Amino acid sequence: MSHKTDQEPTGLKDDAHAASAIPESIADGVDDDVVEPNRRLFTGWQFLLFAALAIAYSSFHLISLNVYPMETWSFRIVHIAGALILGYGLFAGARFAEDDHQASGAWIKWVSYALLIPAAYTLAQVFVMYQTLSGSAMRIDPSVENWHYGYPLMATTAGAIVLSWFYRQARHRFNPADLVLMVCAMASAGYLLVAYNTNIRMSTGTSFAPSGISWAAIAGSLLILELTRRVAGLALVVISAVFLTYVFAGPYLPGFLGYPGLSLQRFFSQVYTDAGILGPTTAVSSTYIILFIIFAAFLQASKVGDYFVNFAFAAAGRARGGPAKVAIFASGLMGMINGTSAGNVVSTGSLTIPLMKKVGYPARSAGAIEAAASTGGQIMPPIMGAGAFIMAEVTGIPYTEIAIAAIIPAILYFASIYFMVDFEAARKGMRGMRKDEIPLFSKLVKQVYLFAPIIILIVALFMGYSVIRAGTLATASAAVVSWISPNKMGLRAILKALQIAGTMSIQIIAVCACAGLIVGVISLTGVGARFSSLLLGLAGVSQLLALVFAMLISILLGMGMPTTAAYAVAASVVAPGLINIGIEPLIAHFFVFYFAVVSAITPPVALASYAAAGISGDNPMGTSVASFKIGLAAFIVPFMFFYSPAMLMEGSPMQILRVGVTATLGIVLLSGMVQAWFFGPVNAWQRVVMLVGAMFMIYGGIYTDVLGLAIGIVLFVMQRKLHGGGNKTAQAG
Repeated sequence: MSHKTDQEPTGLKDDAHAASAIPESIADGVDDDVVEPNRRLFTGWQFLLFAALAIAYSSFHLISLNVYPMETWSFRIVHIAGALILGYGLFAGARFAEDDHQASGAWIKWVSYALLIPAAYTLAQVFVMYQTLSGSAMRIDPSVENWHYGYPLMATTAGAIVLSWFYRQARHRFNPADLVLMVCAMASAGYLLVAYNTNIRMSTGTSFAPSGISWAAIAGSLLILELTRRVAGLALVVISAVFLTYVFAGPYLPGFLGYPGLSLQRFFSQVYTDAGILGPTTAVSSTYIILFIIFAAFLQASKVGDYFVNFAFAAAGRARGGPAKVAIFASGLMGMINGTSAGNVVSTGSLTIPLMKKVGYPARSAGAIEAAASTGGQIMPPIMGAGAFIMAEVTGIPYTEIAIAAIIPAILYFASIYFMVDFEAARKGMRGMRKDEIPLFSKLVKQVYLFAPIIILIVALFMGYSVIRAGTLATASAAVVSWISPNKMGLRAILKALQIAGTMSIQIIAVCACAGLIVGVISLTGVGARFSSLLLGLAGVSQLLALVFAMLISILLGMGMPTTAAYAVAASVVAPGLINIGIEPLIAHFFVFYFAVVSAITPPVALASYAAAGISGDNPMGTSVASFKIGLAAFIVPFMFFYSPAMLMEGSPMQILRVGVTATLGIVLLSGMVQAWFFGPVNAWQRVVMLVGAMFMIYGGIYTDVLGLAIGIVLFVMQRKLHGGGNKTAQAG
């Protein structure tokens, strides 16, 4: 992965020799596509087929968003169906067979081919029904919908999903069970496209809705759940199953959980509309998210990610604990764009974690730092992963306003990690990297124009361009900028970027559709409103208690779930309750957004920490506890939104400046308290005083700020007297 010299350059006299010892690049492969364990690796005509499908899928979105827009529901249905077809083609439902002896028997293949017959029949029926509705008919005969479409579609979908769990074969082979699922995805989406482009659309959610809509929605929901299991694990699927069970078990539950109930037909005829699966989460994934995935793929294809990491190494690599500080900057930049904590850990962590261990960080600390930094990318403006787009969609607050509000919290989060890293490096007497181990800053600064696409994106957004137009401009600029860089993007590289984007988008689209299913349950059953009344009751006792309860629910909902889905669900369940107790919508949504993000480093289920532990070789639970400690500020700052809205840029310029500066100083004290180091070792009573001073300054009130500053100054003077300027690297513990 890294091409660095292993030699100790002792007494180099020749400048040319010294220069040759300095690597051109330490990051090589950060931009490479991360291949999941269950993704098929095709060869030959199969590779070309699925590459063409991925390119067509990405191109469809670019054209629809910028040139020829489609009707909204139809666009979202095609968006999900395309991801299902690609997903079932690329991701297997069971582990791959290592040799022919482990491969499944011939019977399972022939059963799968047999299921292809009714699946193809249901797809053919969609065309027949389209012809019928194009004529004089107002609706389809219910017996035709049930016997010729609904029953065979359900049988083939369920049967093929179960078969795919047991179908094992070589990694480069495709299996017919997944081909059945691809046909079922087309049949389900096809019927919905036919029905929703007629007056039948108006009947959804009523007893007059045709049964075909319910059959298509049930099959579509099963397909979404199974693909989510393949690309994001079981956690979100289990949570979705609990919510779906509630739809039908709710009427029998006691207390505030009880509700009148919905029939199977009424629920499923409405859940595959903009009240659920086609709602805000899919609205965002089909526009902003897919567009920024294409942007990220263009940056990846032009090797800008490698440049970001090299730039970070050149800028911060020689500081004490250098690779850890590099991880903070590089992972923050990459995480902001790619929008997935665990994926970011895998891409940048494979480089930074071994280097951190090399300069003296224990495996646990190295993994924890990378997990915390990668998670922080989700809260870094301007892109903020994908959650900010969902927030804009749900709240109606302009995206640029959300990005501005995120500035101070993001500074506090990354300042916390930086000082945690710095104090640990000082406490353990760690060194930075040697000059011959990192690229020359003077060389890299000549390619600073590679930051242009991100700068163009920011400028376009704040000039008032729409997010879609700004994202398209940034994507085009990434290709143009590459022409003056060493990694020029020709037609082949552009097609490769579109292919990468199509493949990368599958996980987030499946997750957003699955989250939409949960959001649909919440909105159609009214459980969100009942949860709001519970929070309102708690707030009558104590608003702080209500906030703590909201925090716990947000983290619980986010455990094991990707950030986007975690926030989408928490925004439906928790945020309305916070708004009802008098909290402003922006503050309420930022509150749940932060806790949905940090659920990735919160024990016991911490996806980012687990991914980092896999690279560092340490215990996953120990790594998640350590990353929780490093990201501690993210668990405190959201409470400060409530007590000091100036943290979200709400207030006068002087008030915002005061709160920003004092909160940052408070974060420095908090980091020193956690690491038991300031200018030197800190004893127990000083740590208590540091915690009090930190809380005073983070709180944001003018009197608490003065008290906190006074405590900070006293500690500063004491530490300077005891340990001088911090040059003494006393070994603590």
